[in-house]
Amino acid sequence: MNHYAARRSRHSHSYLRPLVAFLLIASFGILFAGCAPKTEQPSDGEPSQIPLADKFTFTAEDLARMKQMMEQQPIMGVPGESGSGSGLPYLEPMPPEESGAVAVPVLDVRTKAKFIAVRSSGEQGKDVYRVTNAFVNVRSAPKITAQQVARFSQGDQVDVVEFVDAAWAKIRIAGGKDGYVSSRYISKIVTEDELAAEKKKYAGLYFVDFGFVNVRKTADTSSDKIGDLPGQAFVRPLSMDKVWARVPYQSGNGYIAVQYLSPFLPNFLVRQDTFTLPIVQYRLEEKGVLDHFPQHIAALQQAGYAFMTVRDFAELLLKQEEKDIRIPPKTVIIAIAGMTPDNSKEVSDDLRSSGVPATLFLETKYIGKGIDQKQIQTLQANGMDIESGGHTGDDLRSLTNAEVQLELAQSKQLIEEATKKPVYAIAYPIGGVNDRVAGLAADAGYLLGLSTAQGITFKRSSLLALPTVVVKASTGADELLKEVQGK
Repeated sequence: MNHYAARRSRHSHSYLRPLVAFLLIASFGILFAGCAPKTEQPSDGEPSQIPLADKFTFTAEDLARMKQMMEQQPIMGVPGESGSGSGLPYLEPMPPEESGAVAVPVLDVRTKAKFIAVRSSGEQGKDVYRVTNAFVNVRSAPKITAQQVARFSQGDQVDVVEFVDAAWAKIRIAGGKDGYVSSRYISKIVTEDELAAEKKKYAGLYFVDFGFVNVRKTADTSSDKIGDLPGQAFVRPLSMDKVWARVPYQSGNGYIAVQYLSPFLPNFLVRQDTFTLPIVQYRLEEKGVLDHFPQHIAALQQAGYAFMTVRDFAELLLKQEEKDIRIPPKTVIIAIAGMTPDNSKEVSDDLRSSGVPATLFLETKYIGKGIDQKQIQTLQANGMDIESGGHTGDDLRSLTNAEVQLELAQSKQLIEEATKKPVYAIAYPIGGVNDRVAGLAADAGYLLGLSTAQGITFKRSSLLALPTVVVKASTGADELLKEVQGK
């Protein structure tokens, strides 16, 4: 990988050989020992544990092989010298000023937490709500003058114990203590299938939608007042007509005017959990894959399909955290991975002539080396979305955690610098993704990831390993249309 540079010794003293051999063997011992399997703990609702590495064992046979390699390699920096083993380069990350590499960016943890929340589904059967305002204060009592004991940010989950009235919810906070938050700033995330059952829980429950309401002895405005109910108080009428509601009051019953009551429902965020969205993926490592591109686009347009980009989809998902909006029917995404300096003109010409928006997944090793800033800006000006295709194009499954993190983080930063827009997605090189790689992509701040698994329907929990319709050089327009239609 070009993120690393070989540091070569400039000295040729023979007394360094035993020391170098010892250090090299020790280094490999530490390297292999450090690759023992670990488990990353889930954070903020991440659904599952992610294995971090495979297991390696450093044996006596490995030591012997290393010794033989050292005897055969020349001393670094000394032509013709052999037997030191220092011809094996010592790889280390070089500072940006020495290597030209970009430092691994520091991710805003709020972005990661927000994307985790987007990918998670509601917890069926649990009264777990999410903060929908920029923040919400937790108070020691259900009134705004009470002491503030905590504060939650948008996207945070809160465990609701009960609604004390229509305005305040009692929640469980750290240490098993209780606090109170304004109910207007929290929402329970539910799917369409769960919504009816959730609403049924509150059937027949009303609240006083006024400063207060008088409770009278009989259903008559001239009847004696026996008390009053404060604003926001819950009421479950025993019976109702268009004017009066008979309600339990103290040890008996009373009557209140219906005009001051409103049905109570907590805020629900009805969120789509299953998506049918064909993502047509052209992987340019296969020659001729764009040969039928104009016919593909024409067939999709004739069948009534609209086009959106991966960025459009990501932004829709973010909006769904605030309100229930849906992908229009018969929508498709065109994704192109593997653009190089050799095929960039063909890709640009095909996209420009098609007149439809598409997403390009760019390997950032080509930025400044055949694909320049002007070309990227031209593609953007023509309505194209630029996302990450990694840096080197290596299969991420074959790399160490540190290498994957560098690939993902550095390519994301380089594209954001080139496009001046946030990067939401990665098309995994060679389609290589597993739980470990997906977890590291989440850590690097990606919301979406494209795999090469075939399909057009997916769950919200699969947003980092999206199925696609992978186009082959032999795929004709009719065949593609059938796949997009799920036939």
